[in-house]
Amino acid sequence: MSTERVSVKQASSREGHVVHVAGHVHSMRDLGKVFFINVRDASGVIQTVVEKDSLLAIAREISVETPVRISGKLVAQAHKNGGFEIQVETLEPLAKVVDTPPVELSKDTKMDGLSLSTLLDYRPITLRSPKVKAIFKIEAAITRAFREFLTNENFVEIHSPKIVATGTEGGAQLFKLDYFGTTAYLAQSPQFYKQIMVGVFERVFEVAPVYRAEEHDTSRHLNEYISLDLEMGFIESEQDIIAMQVNLLRYIFDHIREYCPDEVAIYGTEIPRIETIPQITLTEALELLSSKLGWHQEAQNDLDPEGERLLCEHFRKEHGSDFLYVKYYPLAARPFYTMPLSDPLSNGKVEPLSRGFDLLFRGLEVTTGGQRIHEYEHLRSSIAGRGLNPDDFAEYLQCFRFGMPPHGGLAIGLERITKQLLGLPSVKQTALFPRDINRLKP
Repeated sequence: MSTERVSVKQASSREGHVVHVAGHVHSMRDLGKVFFINVRDASGVIQTVVEKDSLLAIAREISVETPVRISGKLVAQAHKNGGFEIQVETLEPLAKVVDTPPVELSKDTKMDGLSLSTLLDYRPITLRSPKVKAIFKIEAAITRAFREFLTNENFVEIHSPKIVATGTEGGAQLFKLDYFGTTAYLAQSPQFYKQIMVGVFERVFEVAPVYRAEEHDTSRHLNEYISLDLEMGFIESEQDIIAMQVNLLRYIFDHIREYCPDEVAIYGTEIPRIETIPQITLTEALELLSSKLGWHQEAQNDLDPEGERLLCEHFRKEHGSDFLYVKYYPLAARPFYTMPLSDPLSNGKVEPLSRGFDLLFRGLEVTTGGQRIHEYEHLRSSIAGRGLNPDDFAEYLQCFRFGMPPHGGLAIGLERITKQLLGLPSVKQTALFPRDINRLKP
């Protein structure tokens, strides 16, 4: 007889056989002559029943979250959650729990009722909750699908430095650090390196943390987050980047449907099915907000949170789309490497527009992208036009001196897209151990 451990999920296919499982005690019920222990492992939760006197004594010595090893016969119990239970023949505690867990991990209603600060203060424990854990199973599926799709599209994964000499956007929102007596910074983005590597591989992507020293404490901001970046060369315009992302998103959501049905069910969320994604210019968006949606915002170079929400609500009702591309932002509002838009498409405005775009998902920006400047002199002029010294970007500019193709790319915020997909109130819930202006631990 095999004594090999099986997962809870695997055990369900071995009715009538003795199975060996290991996991944490999820919950317990002592009914006197019968003791029920729900055991949780990485794949799920299964009920076990202890009836032997010798094992009842052991069961009464353990507590919730005790890691245990259990073996016994798997029997069908139609009225039980999952349809099976294990009749325990051996029960072995693997460690002693010295404190009562501060939260009831086995009850979703209790987890849902926790304040955000409690959820995060006890993060090493709250992550064990099946509902909380499901968030990160879905994030793992998103990153896996991101890699698979782009690899199949002939992109090459790169790993760029996160300690850098200058900021991607000229020094704004940067974390400084001492680098052997020289000032260095934590990278805001792999942008410069992505562009350099387009000259090597033509198509590249990266999954990595980025850092923004933004003094915001909101439901949509993190100071460290995971950015899903891609960059591709020999494009015609930003529309090539958008077309690539539309297909990428289809692949990601199909992947989640296939590999995370249980996790999706926990949140009762609707996974988008994408045919096309509407596009609107920023000018049109602002006009729509003020003329039809009853919202006038002060800034005219970007959308505020309420504007994003109203636009997405409108396009969901009118076009059945959870997504919306907003394009042609003012050039001055985008990074210096953003390609300008030609005058005929600028709606006669004096202020030049750009080939930059954002993607909104259910009321929140989750992607920023666009076509980049690829001509050396043009890029130097753009840097100087922002009051920066092009010589400070000499290493970045090297590849442009020796010829770069028309190219562009985008970055998807992993935590943001997951937050919107699951309908969570704060992006901090989708960061494993979030970093914001007030939180450096755990």
